[in-house]
Amino acid sequence: MLSSLTAGFGLGLSLIVAIGAQNLFVLRQGVRREHVLAVVAVCAVSDAVLIALGISGIGAIVTAVPWLLDVVRWTGAAFLTGYGVVAARRALRPSGAALRVEDEGGVATTTTMTATTTRTAAVLTCLALTWLNPHVYLDTVFLLGSVAATHGDARAVFGAGAATASVVWFVALGFGARFLGRWLDSPRAWAVLDGAIALVMWGLAFSLVLPVFTG
Repeated sequence: MLSSLTAGFGLGLSLIVAIGAQNLFVLRQGVRREHVLAVVAVCAVSDAVLIALGISGIGAIVTAVPWLLDVVRWTGAAFLTGYGVVAARRALRPSGAALRVEDEGGVATTTTMTATTTRTAAVLTCLALTWLNPHVYLDTVFLLGSVAATHGDARAVFGAGAATASVVWFVALGFGARFLGRWLDSPRAWAVLDGAIALVMWGLAFSLVLPVFTG
């Protein structure tokens, strides 16, 4: 049982810890201290649901219905492209907001930026970045589900390990991102970050549709 739990944790972490749209969004929300708990909870719960679907054998259905992945592929690419445009506009037109690091009695503290994203908007964006990503179904549902099947009766324990890895990662990313505040203490720094986010989003969107033209 312990070996299955450890294996699930390791595989789950390896699939989650990568530069992607979801992680970048969590990072940005964490640095800005905007609805971090809600965003982290959405990511962790979504992963748990996807892992459960994979373990239950839904992964086989997903791969057996090619058109379903095509729908998700194009929808996800369109969303990522649009989100990239939004990030690019933020980079080109900085709002002037920033995280200011100040010393109070010798202790470094960070002043929180005024929230510009509502909780509903943050949650909906997070849901879209999670569920409109075809790689989620290929990796979390199909791949992880297939590996879990090799653990026989312990596949639920394997899944629990993977879900635990998701919780640990997103909590660390979301709540640990605030320590980046001292490097993001100017509008210019935020413009650079948003510019990088835009490029990554467009790169991910391109990677989603590329197999359609090369395969």
